[in-house]
Amino acid sequence: MKYEINKIANDVIELQIKALKKLKSSLDKSFEKAVKEISKCKSKVIICGVGKSGKIASKISATLSSVGTPSFSISANDCSHGDLGRISKEDILILISHSGNTDELKNIIKYAKSNKITLIGIVSNKDSNLYRSADIKILTPNVEEAGYGIVPTSSTTTQLSLGDALSIALMKVKNFGKLDFKKFHPEGNLANKLKTASDLMLTKNKIPFVNENKIMKDALKVLNKKKLGFLVVINHYGLNKGVFTDGDLKRLLQKKNFIDNLKIKSVMTKKPYVVEQNTLISDILTQMNRKKITNVCVYNKKNKKKTIGVIHIHQILKFLK
Repeated sequence: MKYEINKIANDVIELQIKALKKLKSSLDKSFEKAVKEISKCKSKVIICGVGKSGKIASKISATLSSVGTPSFSISANDCSHGDLGRISKEDILILISHSGNTDELKNIIKYAKSNKITLIGIVSNKDSNLYRSADIKILTPNVEEAGYGIVPTSSTTTQLSLGDALSIALMKVKNFGKLDFKKFHPEGNLANKLKTASDLMLTKNKIPFVNENKIMKDALKVLNKKKLGFLVVINHYGLNKGVFTDGDLKRLLQKKNFIDNLKIKSVMTKKPYVVEQNTLISDILTQMNRKKITNVCVYNKKNKKKTIGVIHIHQILKFLK
């Protein structure tokens, strides 16, 4: 028998699209209740499933942990051999099951009820032990599976999608932002995308500071020494009054033959582009290209006029290679 491989794939995907549409229309207040309950949890979210649902449980748990909700998954089988001790009364327990009547879940449900542990059930069967026992019942729709209608495919897709929705909703409710996410992802491509000005900036004695009353003869010595192509001009309080760049110098020399005794404050660029230390590097590069500049001053939230670091475009380009 000759099979049309791509048609099989398209049919499987189409079944899963239909399943997700059913899931989308089935969400109700139970989902909202689950999000609010988990957001108040001071301990851990423990997720358990049997078979393929167990694999989904592991993925959901990993996503929750990565976005600020401490979580781990446990094996339903191992729970009957000591792992129930990993669940405390302060935890929230999520059980995932398509039928809701799996034998391996019975001991876990009994343990949760006897210890008054909040139980969230994700299940497709209203007439099931899990649905009846759960404190918060999230009913997933009955969907058509691929592979003669018997291989867990569409049902696990809905479980996975529901878990992702739960994770992102919690992320928003708990105000878990990009900088929080960065703390849990210190390496890899995700970390690189979340690098901020504070990660790349030059600080302290590497910053080319000059006082606004310096004459050009002395200021240019600092410009040549620091080799960054610009100066940060400050007043006697250490506050940023402007910048002076290689470009400013070239334009100045086109107008004047003798500049040594000019005060730098008379020729500096006032109100330069500055960035807060938590600004993403990708956003800084976009603005530098748009403004056609090669350096920026960095400040913290406490004082926009106080430069705590500087970034040259070459640092960004080298980092992004």
